[in-house]
Amino acid sequence: MNRGTRRALRRIRRRTSHDAGGLVIFVRMARTNLAAIRTLSLLTLCFLSGCASRHAAAGRRQPLPIQESPSATEAAGNSSSTERASPAPASKRARPADSPAPAGYTEEGNASWYGEPFHGRRASNGEIYDMYKLTAAHRTLPFDTVVRVTNLSNGKATTVRITDRGPFINDRIIDLSLAAARQIDSVGPGVVPVRLEIVSAAIDPTSGFFTVQVGAFRDRGNAERLRDRLNASYSPIFIQQYDSPDGVYFRVRVGRVSGEDAARQFGEQLRSHEGFTPFVVRLDEGPVTGGNP
Repeated sequence: MNRGTRRALRRIRRRTSHDAGGLVIFVRMARTNLAAIRTLSLLTLCFLSGCASRHAAAGRRQPLPIQESPSATEAAGNSSSTERASPAPASKRARPADSPAPAGYTEEGNASWYGEPFHGRRASNGEIYDMYKLTAAHRTLPFDTVVRVTNLSNGKATTVRITDRGPFINDRIIDLSLAAARQIDSVGPGVVPVRLEIVSAAIDPTSGFFTVQVGAFRDRGNAERLRDRLNASYSPIFIQQYDSPDGVYFRVRVGRVSGEDAARQFGEQLRSHEGFTPFVVRLDEGPVTGGNP
């Protein structure tokens, strides 16, 4: 092999070695790029499937507002009977609101009774409450509506006239006088299941204006703080002072709604959005001088 041939062979080897090295580098770079492409693909898939939005939403989630926490008696809106069941626990807040009781229809729920120390005090309609007369308190029925109340435990019935507002304890629909409670044998049990039937009513029981009570406090400052918190979203909001036998209460009430059905829908809105246990109450004409708790 002559000198020229040997030089030519050396040039071919150097070029081949250089090309092979470039090929190795190219393969390594391709592998690295392939891993990066796979990672980018996974991130893109996660983004499209909503992973990023879920994490962002979790970071922004705020706890639901909680109703102010007065004592158990204040949360119930005051007691309504000397022999009564305890207020419903917080776990029962999600129960639906009581059904309305228009003329010609019935309403079922629990009845309590009240006597001393309310005997001799002024009721919501302005009369002096006499626990030996056949009267009762109801949150929405017009004053002077006559109602037949049947104790579902024993079938005994009584007929009462609505003269007062209440009871403001969850899962109770009517508060009977002592005389009425005696007629249906509910004095001992304190709270019994009943059916209400409207016997007569001067006006349509579902017409008129209603409001929703969302809290009752012994401390006016607590009532004002709740009012101020809700004031940005709801109107009107007002505080009603109630002088009970065991002290003064400040009731926070929201809205002035025409019609009982609309008021109950508004109450359910307050329940779901704010976490309250709402009580729909009729807005009576003229000043309310008293009131059953």
